[in-house]
Amino acid sequence: MEKKSHPYIPNSVPEVKAEMLRVIGAANAEALYADMIPDHLLLKRRMNLPEPFPAEHDLRKHVAGILNKNSTCDDTLSFLGGGCWNHFVPQVCDEIAHRSEFLTAYSGGYYSDLGRFQANWEFQSLICELVGMEVSGIPTYDWGSAAGNAVRMASRLTRRNEILVPAHMSPARLSVLTNFCNPTEMPGALKINKVAYNQETGTLDLKDLRMKITGKSACVYFENPGYLGAIEDQGDEIADLAHKAGAEVVVGVDPISLGVLAPPSEYGADIVCGEVQPLGVHMTAGGGLAGFIASRDEERYVAEYPLRLISITNTIVEGEYAFGQAKYERTSYMSREKAKDWVGTTTALHGIIAAVYMSLLGPEGMKDVGEAILHKSHYAAEKLAEIKGVEARFPGFFKEFPLNVDAAGKKVRYVNKALLKRGIFGGKDISREFPELGQSALTCITEVHSKADIDRFAAELEAILR
Repeated sequence: MEKKSHPYIPNSVPEVKAEMLRVIGAANAEALYADMIPDHLLLKRRMNLPEPFPAEHDLRKHVAGILNKNSTCDDTLSFLGGGCWNHFVPQVCDEIAHRSEFLTAYSGGYYSDLGRFQANWEFQSLICELVGMEVSGIPTYDWGSAAGNAVRMASRLTRRNEILVPAHMSPARLSVLTNFCNPTEMPGALKINKVAYNQETGTLDLKDLRMKITGKSACVYFENPGYLGAIEDQGDEIADLAHKAGAEVVVGVDPISLGVLAPPSEYGADIVCGEVQPLGVHMTAGGGLAGFIASRDEERYVAEYPLRLISITNTIVEGEYAFGQAKYERTSYMSREKAKDWVGTTTALHGIIAAVYMSLLGPEGMKDVGEAILHKSHYAAEKLAEIKGVEARFPGFFKEFPLNVDAAGKKVRYVNKALLKRGIFGGKDISREFPELGQSALTCITEVHSKADIDRFAAELEAILR
């Protein structure tokens, strides 16, 4: 088969590629990856790829045709949540996000700052104010990554290797946390123990926690609100049990709830983590995520952060301040393989967007959004529960709740298919993740839903179950 150069891949001219390989002494391009990719993971045949489109407008038309097959929340009424939520994004968030000094400032040194470090610092300050802590870092990939880093921090602080987590946390988030606890190329594998939850309230089972917490427990990790939406009203008791056992308390939180719920610092949290996406970041097909970590301003916590930290200091000019990276030597950027943990590409741009959102709303605005979500979600639960065969689980929740259809004799997957035909994304099917809850869909209501949206959902669901 004749070798051709590819219009979208630099240095793909066969003669140029061959000369590059000759200079570095490699037999072929695959040899460059031999130490990184195991042989059993390599595709043993040629990839079945279409011919490239030489004209850019043809390529654009082709890709647009693929993307247009998607159904989005712009044309479909959505009640999906479960880790990525449909919240309102003010236009100013997009305006700031698209500024070139932020959009293109991937990393670089101080000479390429262009205000980026100050914007990062503003995010850290605002997230700390929101969760009631004093130190935070530049965001990492998502909530799961933040939780994984946070429990590893707790393990190093306590020199213990057992982590307690709620049995009803997001399976996807737990999978990420598990990967962090069992790294293949770093020391310190951690054992994860699940704590049962009360299936009537959706809160942690304190009796089971008392049985499972020991002198080997590095931390108790719990979430508020939990993955299934329930508000954890036992925070003080959980923290007290953990601290008496010498363990740290790590709390995962949805920050959009903190306009109406107490910050984790008020019920004993030592380390707080969570998801930035509700704070003005678009869902972007589930990829608009960013995880944060915050703690008290104590040397022992700061020394364990894997994240980059931006700090503020005086300059030689009176009244002028400068921003720079604090204790940079503790990160893997400096210490490399000797670092306590690894940190790679960050989601700093999402942090800057969140800073814009928090600044724009302020305390009263966050309260207004939180109250709107509470009122609308509880109205929805009551409205939907009026339908014969439908039950809204858990009385105390924030914006999500399991909607059960067992009594209607239907499967959630059937209901969701029927709803989609009517232009509605039903709640996330959790019947396989949490079989003890029966045929339940994790249903999400946010500030973007109107009374008419909720009433339409109820009417369509009732028609399907009739």
